Amino acid sequence: MTIKQIADLCGVSRGTVDRVLNGRGKVKPETEERVLRTIRQLGYTKNIAGKALTLKKTTPVIGVVVSSEGNPFFDDVIEGFRQAERELTDYGVTLMLKTMRGYDVRRQLKLIGELEEAGVSALVIQPINDARIAEKIDALGSNGIPTITVNTDIENSCRSCYVGSDYAAGGVTAAGVMRIVTGGKAKLGIVTGVSMLLGHDQRHEGFEKHIRRVCPDIAIVDSASAMDDTEHSYRMTLAMLNRNPQIDAIFIVAAGAEGVCRAVVEKGREKVIRVVAFDTVPATISMMRSGLVRAVICQQPLRQGHDSVIAAFDMLLSGIPKQGNRIIMEHQIKILENL
Repeated sequence: MTIKQIADLCGVSRGTVDRVLNGRGKVKPETEERVLRTIRQLGYTKNIAGKALTLKKTTPVIGVVVSSEGNPFFDDVIEGFRQAERELTDYGVTLMLKTMRGYDVRRQLKLIGELEEAGVSALVIQPINDARIAEKIDALGSNGIPTITVNTDIENSCRSCYVGSDYAAGGVTAAGVMRIVTGGKAKLGIVTGVSMLLGHDQRHEGFEKHIRRVCPDIAIVDSASAMDDTEHSYRMTLAMLNRNPQIDAIFIVAAGAEGVCRAVVEKGREKVIRVVAFDTVPATISMMRSGLVRAVICQQPLRQGHDSVIAAFDMLLSGIPKQGNRIIMEHQIKILENL
């Protein structure tokens, strides 16, 4: 597929297609969208072989920042990063991975700055949903460094692409699973995620809205904060169960399942409380086998890591703008029998 053929199909000049491909502006928004849509549908890439050779000579480095320390979910995400890096060896691509514990904005900005100083060509990041991070992503874009958000997105930024799950839909799915697990009747406690992560808020909101709409006999009794941390989730869940001995079901919004389940077992409630959680990390697998966790919803962490690095590479290779794109993982429901 050539530029001339793209131009003919779109009813525009070759110069217009060239301006769209190279981001040179002076194209009406509706025309630009028509050209980009045609390019995506036909899989056009501009002089891909020549661009690949050029990239190889520059040995591009893709920077990665994730809050993975203490969160076993990211073991598979990082393996996905490495899998993509191995696939891109022939193009001279390498990764520079920066990890952190928790969600401190200044720490994340510092790691981004270190990658920028190291001369990365693109950034893959699990962003804290904060205006300062959004501003930094915009500044990187202005300097020709595209950003791909992975696992969770960020509001009001010019990030190029998001790779991860649809969190609101995940919350609705979890609500449907909870309805099945409880028969539509329960005294429910919710263990929330991290308020600084957009996805966690969206999942929590999606869950609560759907539960209230379709399950009038599931009463949301109380909530506790996990903060993606095992010990914090243990303490907060234990306090919630002490306050509310009537709780007989728990929804875990994000990480922290090990701490939650430890609190339930310590209270001697493992035969009573039914738990729905996310992701097949070691703690949820163990608790599913014990009968405490009845079901989990998976968001394909290996693919998230892999596809986010490939998306960054594709942008460097093709030069086709992808701003606003979303690569969404399909949710998978796991029960003991298909674990």
